[in-house]
Amino acid sequence: MASASLFLSHSLIANAEEAPALSLAGKRIGITVAGTDHYWDLKAYQGQVDEVKRLGGTPIALDGGRKESQQIAQIQTLIAQKPDAIIETLGTASVLEPWLKKIRDAGIPLFTVDTASPSSINVTTSDNFYIGEQLALKLVNDLRGEGNILVFNGFYGVPVVAMRYDQLKAVLKWYPKIKIIQPELRDVIPNTVQDAYAQISQLLNKYPKGSVQAIWAAWDVPQIGATQAVDAAGRNEIKTYAVDGSPDVVSLVKDPKSSAAAVVAQQPYVIGQTAVQNVAKYLAGDRSLPPATYVPAILVTKDNAAEAQKTLGQTDGK
Repeated sequence: MASASLFLSHSLIANAEEAPALSLAGKRIGITVAGTDHYWDLKAYQGQVDEVKRLGGTPIALDGGRKESQQIAQIQTLIAQKPDAIIETLGTASVLEPWLKKIRDAGIPLFTVDTASPSSINVTTSDNFYIGEQLALKLVNDLRGEGNILVFNGFYGVPVVAMRYDQLKAVLKWYPKIKIIQPELRDVIPNTVQDAYAQISQLLNKYPKGSVQAIWAAWDVPQIGATQAVDAAGRNEIKTYAVDGSPDVVSLVKDPKSSAAAVVAQQPYVIGQTAVQNVAKYLAGDRSLPPATYVPAILVTKDNAAEAQKTLGQTDGK
C-alpha cells in the first residue's frame, strides 16, 4: 500500500470537465442530506446542487437539519415527487435503510454519498478503510508504539465513522502497548466543539501529565474542541488526530504551537460533484458503475500542511 505521502493516487481535484458529454437536461434529481452544519456536509451538498445545475438538471435539495425524523419525512416527500434519481448523504444506516429500500421499491434510482447501503446503485465517498488505517499508523508512529489514547466514538452507526474506528482498532491490535482509555468518549451534535472541550478539560484534570499521549476522533469537529482544551491546559505532550480536513482544522495542524498533529483531508465538494456525474452516467444508460467510487484524500501533518492547503484550495481557516 502506498505511503502517506502518496495518499493521492492522481490529481487531487477531480475536475468536473473530465466528463463534458454528460447531461441532466430535463431531469429532476432529489438530494437529501442529514445536515449541513459541518463543513464536509455543506460542501458535499453544495457540490451536488451545483453539478446538477451545471449539467442542465433541476435539483430538489432538502436538508434534514440533523433530525432523523425530518430526513425520513423528506425522503417520503421525494419519493412522492418521483424524481429521475435520488442522492442521499450521511445519516445512521440502520435508521435510513428501510426508507432507502422504499426509494428503490418505488423504481427510483438511488445513489448515496458516504452512506453504504445495499439499496444504493453507487456510493461516492473517500476510501475510509485506507483513511482509518493511515491515520492510525500516523498516531502509532508518533507515539513510537506506546501510550494511552482518548477516543471519541459517538457515531458508530454512521458507516464511514465505523470504518475509521474499526481500522484504528485493527492497527492497534498489533501495538499492544497503546491502550484506549475507557470508557470511550461520546461526541455530540450540536455544540460539538464546546462539548469536546468540556470533556477533555475534565479528563486532563483527572489524568496527570504523562498519562495521556493522544486523542483520536472520527471527524474533525471534536478535534477542534479537544485541541483547544489541550492547548489551553499547556499539555503539549498530547497530540490530536481526526478526519475531514475542514480549513480551520488544517490551519491548526499547520500551526507549530498547536497540539493538532494530523487530519485526513477529504474533498467533499468533489465527492458531491462525482455522485451527480455518476447519476448522469446511469441515466444515460451506463450500467458499468462500480458499487463505490472513491475520491482521493490527503493525510495532512505538520510537515505538509502548507502544501496541502494549496492543493486543497484552502487559505488559513477558509
